[in-house]
Amino acid sequence: MNENKKTVAVLGASPKPERYSYQCVELLKEQGYEVIPVTPAKQVICGFSPVATVADIDVEVDVLTMYVNAKRSSDMEEMILNLKPKKIIFNPGAENSDLEEKCKAAGIEVENACTLILLHSGQF
Repeated sequence: MNENKKTVAVLGASPKPERYSYQCVELLKEQGYEVIPVTPAKQVICGFSPVATVADIDVEVDVLTMYVNAKRSSDMEEMILNLKPKKIIFNPGAENSDLEEKCKAAGIEVENACTLILLHSGQF
């Protein structure tokens, strides 16, 4: 169980169990994190009620883990920067070098990694 109770937003969370973003929400929950699924889908994911956009998050976020492609994250750039998470993880397929540079310039830690592997290996 996670002692620090970090808040993790999962951008691109899916209500479909076969999707990596769903598995990420599930594993974060199992490890004791507070999870905010971010998806226009209105379905509860692993017991967590989703928000439609990053702009709908009204709490401090420790980690934003991204499961959307560069085009979609670029469209949300301003919302992501305004959220000011301490760290952003760009999962495989979600890499966005322009956004990464802007996040670094804003003082946000950036990592290109698979959140599931980080969680399974204790590196999260």
